[in-house]
Amino acid sequence: MELSITVIIVIVTAFVSIGGLSNPKVIDDLIFYPPAIRRHQYYRFITHGFIHADLFHLIFNMIALYSFGESVEKTLFSHPCVFGANGKWFFLLLYFIGLIVASLPDYFRFRDSYHFRSLGASGAVSAVIFAAITLLPQLPINFLFIPIDIPGFIFAIIYLFASAYLDKRGGGKINHSAHLWGALFGIVFVLVFVKLFGHLDVYDNFLKQIQSLKHFIPFEC
Repeated sequence: MELSITVIIVIVTAFVSIGGLSNPKVIDDLIFYPPAIRRHQYYRFITHGFIHADLFHLIFNMIALYSFGESVEKTLFSHPCVFGANGKWFFLLLYFIGLIVASLPDYFRFRDSYHFRSLGASGAVSAVIFAAITLLPQLPINFLFIPIDIPGFIFAIIYLFASAYLDKRGGGKINHSAHLWGALFGIVFVLVFVKLFGHLDVYDNFLKQIQSLKHFIPFEC
C-alpha cells in the first residue's frame, strides 16, 4: 500500500522528534535560530518543523496534521476542480513553504537575537488546516474541551484574532506568530495556486459553502 505524503511526514517527524528528545545535539543542529540562519544555515527554516519540545507538542501537532492533511492531500487538493492528479505535490508545496513563510516574520524580528529559538511543525500544520477551511468553510472542527462542532470559518476567525493578540502580548513558550502566519499562508496558497493551476472559483465556492445548510456541497468547475 502506498503511503500518503501526510503519513510520511508524520512518520519522519515523529522519528526525528523522538530522537531529539533524547539527544540535545539534534535539537541544537535543527532548531530555528536566526543568528545561525544569518550564517547561511538556511535549512533551519525547514528542519525546525521536524523537532518538538516534548511528546505532547509532537502528538498534538501530528494528530492535527494527520486529521486534516489526509483530507487536504487525498480529497480536496486531488479533486479535479482543484489540482487533480497533482494534488499531492501541491500539498507538499503547501507544507514546506508553509514552514518557511510561518518563520520569516520571526527571522526578521529576531535576526539579531541570540536568545530566540523556535521549533515545531505548528506553522505548517496551521497552513494545512486553513487550506482545508478555505475550500470547506463549513468543515466541523472540535476540541476535547469543547463538546460541540464549530464551523471552520468561525474557528478561523477566533484562531486568527487569538493568535494575533497573543503574539502581540508576548510571553510564554508558544510561538503564536508562526500559528498566525502559517494560517494566513494556507489561505493565500489556496487563493493563488488554485487560480493559477486549478479550475475552481475559490471565492464563489467559499460563499456557496457558507450559504449551504450542509457541511459540504460538491465543487463546481
